[in-house]
Amino acid sequence: MPGPLVIVGAGEFAQIACEYFEHDSAYDVVAFSVEQKYLTQPTLADRPVVAYEDLPALYPPANFAVFVAIPASQLNRLRTRFYLDAKSRGYRIATYVSSHAFVWRNAQIGENSFIFENNVIQPFVRIGNNCVLWSGNHVGHRTVVQDHVFVASHAVISGYCEIGDSSFIGVNTTFNDHVRIASDNVIGAGALVTRDTEPGRVYVGSPAHAVPDRSSFDVRL
Repeated sequence: MPGPLVIVGAGEFAQIACEYFEHDSAYDVVAFSVEQKYLTQPTLADRPVVAYEDLPALYPPANFAVFVAIPASQLNRLRTRFYLDAKSRGYRIATYVSSHAFVWRNAQIGENSFIFENNVIQPFVRIGNNCVLWSGNHVGHRTVVQDHVFVASHAVISGYCEIGDSSFIGVNTTFNDHVRIASDNVIGAGALVTRDTEPGRVYVGSPAHAVPDRSSFDVRL
């Protein structure tokens, strides 16, 4: 159930998330949190910024929810690390779905996911835990988006697709029906994906092809 919320992170996504949670949800954002070594300012958006190491003492799991607002850094690994750690500490993990998104009644959306405005999520879609769908995407019927995925704006994901865990989907990408994106993929902006992909690769172009000798883990996101 909604209530007081701590946002983990203090960058641009964290500040944007604060705006959406505060003005388009029943959550009340009470603080931000970062690791002690990155604690450089006492307040942000008129709220305290506290060390993540001190979070359970200052904002105990019994009374506060958490949302991890970290983008696709390290191919979503950084956001995933904090999400799993906060969950292991017993925190209830928030999810945000914009009131201006279209989400069909039987679509499923996991925890620590953030669905921006103008997303269209069709019937029988499953979106996993710890996913971010920036504004204006289309997710077609029966598609499955696995955990820890980041989808930038205006992607068109057709029906019966699968987006592999920890992948990054660039702006203005298009996926044919029944395409399976492997785990740890980076799909470049404007790519047209017509065939299944291999894990850990970078795909660009129309039709999309793998960049030779390039690992997705070498891409700075």
